[in-house]
Amino acid sequence: MCGIVGYVGHQAALPVVVEALRRMEYRGYDSSGVAVLDGAGSSRVEKKEGKLANLEAALDSAGRDGFPGTTGIGHTRWATHGRPVDRNAHPHVSGDVAIVHNGIIENFAPLRTELEAAGIELESDTDSEVAAHLLACEMAAGPNEGDFVASCRAVLNRLEGAFTLVFSHAAHPDTLVAARRSTPLVLGVGEGEMFLGSDVAAFIEHTREAVELGQDNVVVLRADGYEITDLAGEPAEGRPFHIDWDLAAAEKGGYDYFMLKEIAEQPQAVADTLLGHFQDGRIVLDEQRMSDQDLRDIDKVFIVACGSAYHSGMVAKYAIEHWTRLPCEVEIASEFRYRDPVLDRSTLVVAISQSGETADTLEAVRHAKTQKARVLAVCNTNGSQIPREADAVLYTHAGPEIGVASTKAYLAQITANYLVGLALAQARGTKFPDEVAAEFRQLEKMPEDIQKVVDSLDPVRQIARELADSKSVLFLGRHVGYPTALEGALKLKELAYMHAEGFPAGELKHGPIALIEDGLPVFIVMPPVEGRGVLHSKLVSNIQEIRARGALTIVIAEEGDEVVRPLADHFIPIPASTTLLQPLLATIPYQAFAAEVAAARGYDVDKPRNLAKSVTVE
Repeated sequence: MCGIVGYVGHQAALPVVVEALRRMEYRGYDSSGVAVLDGAGSSRVEKKEGKLANLEAALDSAGRDGFPGTTGIGHTRWATHGRPVDRNAHPHVSGDVAIVHNGIIENFAPLRTELEAAGIELESDTDSEVAAHLLACEMAAGPNEGDFVASCRAVLNRLEGAFTLVFSHAAHPDTLVAARRSTPLVLGVGEGEMFLGSDVAAFIEHTREAVELGQDNVVVLRADGYEITDLAGEPAEGRPFHIDWDLAAAEKGGYDYFMLKEIAEQPQAVADTLLGHFQDGRIVLDEQRMSDQDLRDIDKVFIVACGSAYHSGMVAKYAIEHWTRLPCEVEIASEFRYRDPVLDRSTLVVAISQSGETADTLEAVRHAKTQKARVLAVCNTNGSQIPREADAVLYTHAGPEIGVASTKAYLAQITANYLVGLALAQARGTKFPDEVAAEFRQLEKMPEDIQKVVDSLDPVRQIARELADSKSVLFLGRHVGYPTALEGALKLKELAYMHAEGFPAGELKHGPIALIEDGLPVFIVMPPVEGRGVLHSKLVSNIQEIRARGALTIVIAEEGDEVVRPLADHFIPIPASTTLLQPLLATIPYQAFAAEVAAARGYDVDKPRNLAKSVTVE
């Protein structure tokens, strides 16, 4: 959601900023813009609604030579306040001030009223514009008159809500001031140049040395370095880190879409997430600020997450309850704190977030902490806010995921959730060490089987092309097949804008069977025959019910499942696995199906409409 970039250095700023925006496109946006300080007391701004190509066309028309200067800021906007039109695009300007903003300024209405009463006419419908005018007023006649950095801090102290803000001033062309509260911002440290980005992808082409800002940190950026303070101006420290993936990881690598590349990277993502987490016969986490005794004292688990991460949490519930005998609830993060959940020191809240900045999940974590609950974060972004506030962290190692619809990050989350379950079972003694080791060895074998599924997706893509004109698709499953069905339906909604629903197959006769009609495509995930034989026979009965009503059955099942093969109009084989681990295999055909349907319908697979990669506002 909203990509922010900034540059101060020795290069021409415009191409650096525009290329950084291009690398931030995956976050989702509906307008973009740039401001470049020319070093002679003025700045040039260009912004356009729509895709980045519209901005580039406007820059070409205006003449890029007219944007000299080595300091610049840029923005891709995902609309919250005001429609996605030119006047609402960023940067917002007030005299010599230009700003870009991610998040929501919650007290913008009284601030806007104050500005209008002072005779200032706002040009946009956004909450963001007030920050530009407040800074211009502070610089002109405030207590910090003429002091750019102090004026920025004064403005920041007046703002409420969640925000990342970058300020520039034409009279200070060698300086940018930025701050973050609950939304992401990372510094890139180069040789004689400094970068800002909502994500390291913005500057990975130039440097791999980065600094993560803390909550309510303010950074003053110049070409020769940076200074971090809190909002009161007292010195503060960021967290330096080295980016361990290269530019190629953020490129398509010959695939038509990032999503196809990321589907293909899933075996490695799962393997990397497992790496280093079983040492000396024990499951180990990445960061643990609570003892084994703390884990033994846990008597209830809540999992909080949104979207695909929520579905991974539903899978985790089956594993955690089976392995630990602890009651486990899975909650949509946006609902968690509003229903007054019963939490105490013996409650473990597992917060799952790909970005580590998901606003709903972050607020759920903060609510849990006020209730004295323990928090364990599962996250793909090192140093982000949710891990910072957690008592323990397990990082997924999926690498950068550019496609908005989650694929490899989702499988990595499922994998990490299994490790959480095993760590709890290990600490509580509900599994013997040899049993924990055996489960981990099963997990270690999964990347090989995931690769087999990835290599055999052509028939799934053919089915997708045949069904691309369908008006609706249903997904059925039992046990861990149910959250897998929900994830399959979500992928199709996200990418193909098609009506799709996932159901527990046992609920079919309690209403959803009314939807079954001649030719309706219905996906079914069959559980393994061994271990859950009752589940298998029940699903066979469900298939018979929908076949009797003329539906088209697309069945995902183990390679040797000859019982269900005759009942399938399309049979999609996957390698045999245990029931609990099957989602790591059964999800992949759904990903490929959704991507191919979207492509067949002419949609942008990587950037579906109205969606953002990282949702940083509630």
